[in-house]
Amino acid sequence: HRSEGPARSEDSRRRDEGICVVWRAKPPFPCARAKMPLEITNPKPFMNNLVSKKVLVRLKWGMEYKGTLMSVDAYMNVQLGDTEEYIDDVFAGALGEVLIRCNNIMYIREAPADAAPEQAA
Repeated sequence: HRSEGPARSEDSRRRDEGICVVWRAKPPFPCARAKMPLEITNPKPFMNNLVSKKVLVRLKWGMEYKGTLMSVDAYMNVQLGDTEEYIDDVFAGALGEVLIRCNNIMYIREAPADAAPEQAA
């Protein structure tokens, strides 16, 4: 009579079945179907083209700021004028001139004329 050896671990069984052990999810993964348009853009000319235009800046923390892009430095810190703050897509107030440090920014885009963040999407 031959021994079957040590019992196989659950992770070992899952690996053999093609199940992702790290995430404990079965394929197909939800993100595998997501398609984002691929357009590679050089950030410096992009930012320089937005100077003096109305922009929408979204921070990593969810707040959005709409204002006129006054300047951008070499680190991509941005200075906005006539700035309005939106929290959870609700107008939170007029701030005037603000400086936003680059590492807080999720994205920047040109704002449609007279559109609040929830209308700009």
